[in-house]
Formats: sequence, C-alpha cells, structure tokens
Amino acid sequence: MARGRGKSKRRRRKPAFKILNALEALVYTGILTTGIAGTSPWGFITGKGDLGYKLGIGAGTWEDQYSEGTLEMTGEGEISLKDIMKEPGLAVAQMSTNFGNNLAPMAIAAFTTGVTFNVGRRLLRRPINNINRNIMTPMLGAGIKL
Repeated sequence: MARGRGKSKRRRRKPAFKILNALEALVYTGILTTGIAGTSPWGFITGKGDLGYKLGIGAGTWEDQYSEGTLEMTGEGEISLKDIMKEPGLAVAQMSTNFGNNLAPMAIAAFTTGVTFNVGRRLLRRPINNINRNIMTPMLGAGIKL
C-alpha cells in the first residue's frame, strides 16, 4: 500500500498594513515621548544634545563665584537621542523622574486613546470597509487597508 503524503500546510496571506493601526501606534508613541522625554517623537529623534551642567554664579564677589557657585542642570526639559548618547546617566535619571511625575496623565491618555480608536472603528465600520473595497484595493493593492 502506498504511503500517503499527509496534509499539506495551509497557506496564509501576508497580513495587510493597516493605516488606522499605524496612526494608533503613532499616538501611543507621542504619549510616551511627551511624558518621558518631554518632547514629540520627531523632537526626540532630531533634538539637539544640550543636556548637561553649567556653573551658576554664586552670591559672593567675582573671586568667590567659583567657590560659592552651584551646578545647575541645563537642557532637562527636552531629552533627545543625542542627549542619551552624550550624557546617558543624566538622561536616564531625568527620564525616570519624568516618568514618575507623568505616570497618571500618560495612563489616562493611553486608556482614552484605546477606547476612542475602538469606538471609532466600530462606528465607522461600514465606511471603512467601503473605502478599503472601492479605493484602497483597486489603487494600492491588497497589502494596504484603512
């Protein structure tokens, strides 16, 4: 008796790129970079590396300013990739402080973003399907959907 070849593996389509999922991910990225680094995602990538310390002038005379001067942190408002590369210790410390201070607003923003996108997708299901069927598939192919 001849041996059976067995079941063939089921072929699956490559999942489509969905524009709404990309927009939702961009919103979440904006929430995280604003809360942790204090800037937008674009500002986080392209920002200037100005994090560091500068010597503040003391209250005494000109001769005493270096002995009574204090070190002040500069550039802590917006952390960028250049800051992380240049001063990793200061950048991580400032980012952890920002994370602790902004945890509740980031959690609320992430929750409302998730709810908004889910409700929006359900309410606009028919128009989205219409756009995918009549515009996206004929013009862009099967790999991109709204």
